[in-house]
Amino acid sequence: MKFETTPAFDGDVRRLKAAHLAEFKKVLREKFIPACDAFAEDPSATWPASLRVKSVRSAPGILEMTWSFSSPDGRATFESITVDAEPRIRWRRVGDHDVFKNP
Repeated sequence: MKFETTPAFDGDVRRLKAAHLAEFKKVLREKFIPACDAFAEDPSATWPASLRVKSVRSAPGILEMTWSFSSPDGRATFESITVDAEPRIRWRRVGDHDVFKNP
């Protein structure tokens, strides 16, 4: 599966502390990307429970995941899109709970 980012996500990434960015990338590598690959193979596949992926209440079509529960908490929002008949994930925001102000 391919991924793309929004300008808001890119700005959020630049503001993350190095350790938090490293943890986010680790979660992507070890859990999120394999889950996306599983979903591409079988659309009935579920997200790993440890990521707590769920819909953002105030933003239809936008999903959230929790990538860290320790201080600070790590949250990210994303959406599933299709480009040229190919599924993609568009990362929208990353950081702490504040990402939900404008998911």
